[in-house]
Amino acid sequence: MSGRGDNRGRRRPGRHGQEKIDARRPKGDPWNASRGDTRRNAGIPREKSRWVPPVYNTDPLPCPDCACCGKPIKDIHSAVTDKHSGEPIHFDCALAKVSETETLEQGDVISYIGGGRFGIVRFADPQNPGKNFTIKKILEWENTEQRADWRTIIADHFSVT
Repeated sequence: MSGRGDNRGRRRPGRHGQEKIDARRPKGDPWNASRGDTRRNAGIPREKSRWVPPVYNTDPLPCPDCACCGKPIKDIHSAVTDKHSGEPIHFDCALAKVSETETLEQGDVISYIGGGRFGIVRFADPQNPGKNFTIKKILEWENTEQRADWRTIIADHFSVT
């Protein structure tokens, strides 16, 4: 022994203390039985369900015409819903519509701020537009309460689980 006071080299009787664990475990414990931990089922492999890969939609994405300019929307992912008709329009068409209705002061820009909203933004340092900005006005563009039908078609294309 090395004098550390541990039991590393000592022989233990039986199953190395398993009888203490068995004494604490109640007989017929349903929790252990449901896991298959009973000695009767210890070496029997259980049937496992196999993973089935999801089926992806292989249909092409729709290419609708813009409700504003009439041209086809080739990149449907960047389209937004028209405020009045609920049909898809180009992002640039929506930005142009917002720019027509809003008057900007010098140093202000119109920016998409997410969630179907545009904002009138003023940057503290126009040469470094990534830092220190103030949203002066929020312009609700899309109705967040109701998802447009064309967005559901696109979401079903990618959400397969």
